[in-house]
Amino acid sequence: MIVEPGPLLAAINSPADLKDLREDQLVQVSQELRQYIIDTVSIYGGHFGASLGVVELTVALHYVFNTPYDQLVWDVGHQAYGHKILTGRRNQFHTNRKYQGLSGFPKRSESEYDAFGVGHSSTSIGAALGMAVASDYKGEFERQHIAVIGDGAMTAGMAFEALNHAGVANTNLLVILNDNCMSIDPNVGALKEYLTDITTSRTYNRVRDELWNVLGKLSKFGPNPQAIASKVESAMKATLMKQSNLFESLKFRYFGPVDGHDVQHLAAILKDLKSIPGPKLLHCVTTKGKGYALAEKDQTLWHAPGLFDKITGEIYKKTPDKPQPPKYQDVFGHTMVELAEQNPKIMGVTPAMPSGCSLNIMMKAMPDRAFDVGIAEQHAVTFSAGLATQGLVPFCNIYSSFMQRAYDQVIHDVALQNLHVVFCLDRAGFAGADGATHHGAYDLAYMRCVPNMVIASPMNEEELRNLMYTATLPENAGPFTIRYPRGEGVMPEWRKPLQRVAVGTGRTVREGQGDVAILTLGHIGNYAVRATQQLLTEGLDTGHYDLRFCKPLDEELLHQVFSRYKAVVTVEDGCLPGGFGAAVLEFMADHGYSLPVKRLGIPDRVVEHGSQDELYKECGYDAAGIAQAVRDMQAKVTDARTSKLLR
Repeated sequence: MIVEPGPLLAAINSPADLKDLREDQLVQVSQELRQYIIDTVSIYGGHFGASLGVVELTVALHYVFNTPYDQLVWDVGHQAYGHKILTGRRNQFHTNRKYQGLSGFPKRSESEYDAFGVGHSSTSIGAALGMAVASDYKGEFERQHIAVIGDGAMTAGMAFEALNHAGVANTNLLVILNDNCMSIDPNVGALKEYLTDITTSRTYNRVRDELWNVLGKLSKFGPNPQAIASKVESAMKATLMKQSNLFESLKFRYFGPVDGHDVQHLAAILKDLKSIPGPKLLHCVTTKGKGYALAEKDQTLWHAPGLFDKITGEIYKKTPDKPQPPKYQDVFGHTMVELAEQNPKIMGVTPAMPSGCSLNIMMKAMPDRAFDVGIAEQHAVTFSAGLATQGLVPFCNIYSSFMQRAYDQVIHDVALQNLHVVFCLDRAGFAGADGATHHGAYDLAYMRCVPNMVIASPMNEEELRNLMYTATLPENAGPFTIRYPRGEGVMPEWRKPLQRVAVGTGRTVREGQGDVAILTLGHIGNYAVRATQQLLTEGLDTGHYDLRFCKPLDEELLHQVFSRYKAVVTVEDGCLPGGFGAAVLEFMADHGYSLPVKRLGIPDRVVEHGSQDELYKECGYDAAGIAQAVRDMQAKVTDARTSKLLR
């Protein structure tokens, strides 16, 4: 279905076209852009509320600044749909987040207007500062550098590190704080309360407006009165807020708060800020989901709602005719409550993803034992380590790709001290439409080399529950990683009694009578089950073994496999270098085995976005790919056998 843009938006194929409009036409452009996003996302899906909240800001930025020469960096990128539409990608926007279509995030290889590739939070200020320093070094002193960051992303340590540096770098840097009190879930912490104090102080805002009027009148008399007024403004901020201004103390000029939905006022402010040198911060107050009432009311639900009826607001969901398996994240959430009811030592920790990982279930049932620490993965890990030193058993749930941001803390604060922290890595393996920035490709490799670490991956919901229970037992009082994928499992009847799993033991799924065995780790083993069923119809009786643990490996089981079969196929939903298959090869080398092995998994390249099944197929480890690998290995065995007979 073709979505038709409004008349003004239809004529905008680049920011140059936007600049041809009168300033009073920006209101209509904003209305048309918002409607185009609503129309397109309702039909094709994608992130929703974040982009609606910055429509006016997006229009004003491209109207005032000379992009792409002036460099605009969006933090995370959920909010960059309007940016993509205004920068020549409107006709391709329906392919957003689709296999081989536009990325759901800004991406340098996609457009010159995407100054920096993003997907994880809190990188914008540091990246824009690096660009600004480079511009100064090259003598491009008129070039502007703008970082748009949400108040949620501002809670991460990286953002403060960059602010601290930028305050003394004295470059042409403008930080725009998009303050809507949300990331995906409502924001938490002292910074949120500080920003709320600013935005709700009537006295401060009234006096600020009066002072800005004076500033405007003084500006015609030259820079010295402006400098005096600037000092007065800073003093006023500190006095009326009854505390020093956080951003001014970091040597940023602070402006705001301003209405982030008044596009003409925003354009006027941005024009003024262009002429002010040095680091500046513009505090914009916006509403996530602005212009779509339901999205404004329930901002978490409408962050990425899927397909929906834009008139009624009905979110389309398939109605199955039989019980369906749950999402792995929900199994985690409900099992956390079950375990915590049995064991008072268990705590839950997540960095700003309570609904995404389903820790919100425990937060509701046991609010004093489950913590959202904000977008702060490093802190989440070290906070968990602190809990563990006091005899508690924290479950630290972090998406696999986000855990990369806390790797030093995993090693330094948990593993070296052998502390009892359970890492639950959600979204392990291919993350689907979120693409390369969110694929959990590397956790097996980066966790496997860490001393004291146990690494497990369930093939189904029952195994996830049992592994979570096993990880709490005193005999396993060290770092313990459980990885599982995005999406649904395979067991509609998943609430089974909790059972201990002996660490480092796998299980036989099928004891084949043929020459080839498949070794799998995790949920991808269900695709191997389909492959063995297909192969059986072809006369190939293939063995299948679910290892469950990548570290330690079940060496007894592996000795049986390598003594019995003539060839092996390993399958993992993770990177091949350093992963599960590599661990199997190391076992073979250490024990003198020599037979053909085919490793299937994520190849050593960047894999873009698409559905999980599309990406499994692309990389050759969907059910058909696994079956073909077995056929290839069987052919090798047959050829070798024939060659031996001929000799």
